Amino acid sequence: MRKNRSSSRWLNWRVRVMGLGTGLMFLGDLGLENPRIFGQEKPAKSTEKAEVVRPKPEEVEIPEGLDTLAAKQHIAVQSRICPWGFWGYRPESFSSWTNHSNRLIPVYVFGESLEPFVGARSLYRDEARVRELYGRVPENTVQPDAEYADQTDVYRLQRQAIESGKKKYVFLVVFDGMDWQTSWAASIYKNRRVAYTQGPGSGLVFQDYDRCPKDFGYFVSSSLGDEVETDVDAQMDKKSTAKFGGYDPRFGGRTPWDTPSDIQYLIGRNQQSPHVVTDSSSSASSMTAGVKILNGAINIRPDRTQVETIAHWAQREMGFAVGTVTSVPICHATPAAAYAVNVSRDDYQDITRDMLGLVSASHKSKPYPGLDVVLGAGYGEKTQSNVGQGENFIPGNRYLADVDRDAVDVSKGGSEARYVVAERTAGVSGKDVLAGAVRQAVEGKHRMLGFFGAKNGHLPFQTANGDYRPVETLKGIEQYTAEDLLENPKLSELTEAAIEVLASRSERFWLMVESGDVDWANHANDIDSSIGAVFSGERAVESIFRWIETKGVWDESLVIVTADHGHYFHLVQPEALIPTD
Repeated sequence: MRKNRSSSRWLNWRVRVMGLGTGLMFLGDLGLENPRIFGQEKPAKSTEKAEVVRPKPEEVEIPEGLDTLAAKQHIAVQSRICPWGFWGYRPESFSSWTNHSNRLIPVYVFGESLEPFVGARSLYRDEARVRELYGRVPENTVQPDAEYADQTDVYRLQRQAIESGKKKYVFLVVFDGMDWQTSWAASIYKNRRVAYTQGPGSGLVFQDYDRCPKDFGYFVSSSLGDEVETDVDAQMDKKSTAKFGGYDPRFGGRTPWDTPSDIQYLIGRNQQSPHVVTDSSSSASSMTAGVKILNGAINIRPDRTQVETIAHWAQREMGFAVGTVTSVPICHATPAAAYAVNVSRDDYQDITRDMLGLVSASHKSKPYPGLDVVLGAGYGEKTQSNVGQGENFIPGNRYLADVDRDAVDVSKGGSEARYVVAERTAGVSGKDVLAGAVRQAVEGKHRMLGFFGAKNGHLPFQTANGDYRPVETLKGIEQYTAEDLLENPKLSELTEAAIEVLASRSERFWLMVESGDVDWANHANDIDSSIGAVFSGERAVESIFRWIETKGVWDESLVIVTADHGHYFHLVQPEALIPTD
């Protein structure tokens, strides 16, 4: 172990450095934690805690072998003091918020334009359209000079591109939780310099790619309203929400890189414009179904009306093969929103049933046709508790019941068997397991289900320097075995597999790819793993671009690279993220 020898100047910085204004009110570190295992966004209630005595930054012992960024992350977590950045609303504390924020979210578009949705055409300039979107006119949300789009415009962009007959290959790439500040941090690390301070940026593949027409913009990700108590067996809300969405650029900023005039607005704590913070299920549903819904719900309105996603419509009306890929459990909020319907994002087994075309709590008599490809994680997560999952929960795997897996597996020969199942296999490379399943699916004209994962059910998380050695975070520490790294494929490999199977099933397809580990790292206030997760997702984007180029089909392709929502990291000293190893 070695000690950090940073000087006392670490402790002498001031709020004025942040440029956050003078009207800030600091309420104390609430120690907000995330009650779902890394994947939930709802903060716990504030409670009084005994003061914890922490070491000064220069007193923190650093484990041997850490690179410079990992060491900085470790020091910040142990001391809760960090001059180069902070999470939340208290600049003097490294961490005071582990939930989302309502920051404007960047969107990179390849093969199409955002012109119909931004500038003079922004729906936020039109009170009637705002009312139609939210079912009300949220406080201070109609803005006559708004330049930004809404998240539901991502759905409209996909729909229009497919309806036009021009686009046969549509890719929606969602870096879960990657706001502008997160991609900026990754770009600084990769560029080894601070190359920009505003705009679309440079250094990452989706920032620099120029081999097709492209566009850049940003959108509001606010939800319809806050999560309410639900009955998953009856598929209904048990009460009405009292907190609603909206966006006020006076407090949150008119661009994603603006410093908020009220640091507490973007986490729902401004009394003048008390707009609720979005979650992944609501925000993802906006992009896949074009509607605002309540936090915690998947493609269903408060009146229990189910909405149709772009994947359902394209599958039914346009003959598209459709699929999802994720680095986290296959039925987590973002991939779930591509196809499933449920009043609760926590009803995991039923959400998976929708995705695989099985009878579920929301489709008890007429199941959905099912996705053509479902690839991701969740393997190994066992539980006997049905909390959040209703009466039809089957003890065993939290996300995919064994009987459901067997029912769809073509090797089992059942009446519902339509999928080649690729599952984590002891002693066998995950890449090889995946490749074998792809060959079988393509040759047999089957669908494909891939089920992998390490600790907490997700793929191993890489860190910024490319290794898989995360440091301790607010939520503990991730540690991987050699078997974890061998037996799991990477997100880019899952993406390549999905494309191959989808292309074998139809002349046109729609694919969602989620880099979910960005969100999980940001919930843990872990900038090191957050940057690594961006790089992991970047390679998946690179795989998509490479396939399109190889086939020579950019004229027929649409790629959207974006996020579902933001977090709340403030990078005060950007140069601190430049690696010096």
